[in-house]
Amino acid sequence: MSIQNQTDLKQFKNVYFLGIGGIGMSALARWFIKNSFVVLGYDKTPGTITAGLQEEGAAIHFKDSLSAIPQFIKEEKEKTLVVLTPAIPKDHAEWEFFRESGYEIMKRSQVLGLISQGCFTVAVAGTHGKTTTSSMIAYLLKEAGLGCTAFLGGISANYGTNFILSDTSPEETILVAEADEFDRSFLTLHPNVAVVTSVDPDHLDIYGDSETMKMAYADFVAQIKKEGRLFLNEKVKLLYETRTGVEVKTYGSSEGQMVAENIQAAGFGFEFELKENLSSYGRFRLNMPGFHNVDNAVAALMVANSLGVSFDTLRQILPGFQGVKRRFEKAYEDETVVLIDDYAHHPSEIDATIRSLRAIYPEKKLGVVFQPHLFSRTRDFALEFSHALNQADRLWLLDIYPARELPMPGVSSAIILDRVDMSEKEIISGEKLIDSVLSSDCQVIAMLGAGDIDRLVLPMRDAFVSRLKSFVA
Repeated sequence: MSIQNQTDLKQFKNVYFLGIGGIGMSALARWFIKNSFVVLGYDKTPGTITAGLQEEGAAIHFKDSLSAIPQFIKEEKEKTLVVLTPAIPKDHAEWEFFRESGYEIMKRSQVLGLISQGCFTVAVAGTHGKTTTSSMIAYLLKEAGLGCTAFLGGISANYGTNFILSDTSPEETILVAEADEFDRSFLTLHPNVAVVTSVDPDHLDIYGDSETMKMAYADFVAQIKKEGRLFLNEKVKLLYETRTGVEVKTYGSSEGQMVAENIQAAGFGFEFELKENLSSYGRFRLNMPGFHNVDNAVAALMVANSLGVSFDTLRQILPGFQGVKRRFEKAYEDETVVLIDDYAHHPSEIDATIRSLRAIYPEKKLGVVFQPHLFSRTRDFALEFSHALNQADRLWLLDIYPARELPMPGVSSAIILDRVDMSEKEIISGEKLIDSVLSSDCQVIAMLGAGDIDRLVLPMRDAFVSRLKSFVA
């Protein structure tokens, strides 16, 4: 049985997710829930996302067991679509059952590609900036009154979800999606509008080398529909600006056709002048930190304007964008300490985050808690990680979060630590981390990583709250 287009999804009644708690998977699950499918599935551990899905009507279990698969799923094979995340191991018992039983099994990216076929699609690709830029585009379009459905790679602080549903018909809907380069997932998308924010080497376990990865991006760009639009960060313009058959524009904060100039810090954010060649569209305010986010804002403004939203309207709307959970999020602040939670897990992202923190808090001692993500990424970029982290004053390294990988001989957090030129550094367990941080004299604490480090953020915040109460008492 083969699915050819979006209407084929109507032949299914049930959608069974293997890895339903993932950020991309859960957004898809929410789409199916909103469209009246029976949604159920498995995830390794419960969390905020799975709890939210359960409240919305999904049936979720957390033990890999054939007995956990409901009988009606076993009886309704032809009416059941199984959606798979790459994080599921091949020896997973439920996946093995569905494979051997002949169920229709699709990757998350394939399903997103099907859903997008019936909509005008905006796809945001790039090693960094995908989540913030796509979330900002979705926010601008929604607040401007355009019909927008969005599949986001993070939780929007404005809407408290990673999925936004338009109330317009598919033909009138603008679909905004992250175009994920992992496993070449973005090649399931054929967008009308595309953004490429960056092409720094990553996922070399998939691509082998950076040139092969860049070729995959070129393939993605080639899939933009005829007479579509491509917006390129100035740093990658030489790679793809020769794309024919589409309108190509570049952007950035120093070069490009659309640029942010006269950037000034404003509270926990920035103000900047938006200029296109010699024309100025006035000053804009972005209420989120990070110099890299100014570039993301320029891309989002360009996309929204190309879809009919005036710059005057965008100037009024942009300050209301609250960002994305775990993207330079201020988790706690009192007179003695600031706690920042950020998803940064690539050397370039860590460098951008630490440089921004240095600009915002130039006189304060900065401590970084970092959890490396993937053995392969740690192996491939150990030196680059050490250079980025070396900008901090104090470093706590957690063990590597393996995600989909098995351990690799000789690869551990120690290969980063050994390269960091810093007297105050250590590898520490999650159990000992909070006490160690509280006993330090760091005034800014940044918790960085894409694994499960986020589960330590709330306990860390609560510990600071308790400490403050004891000071007051």
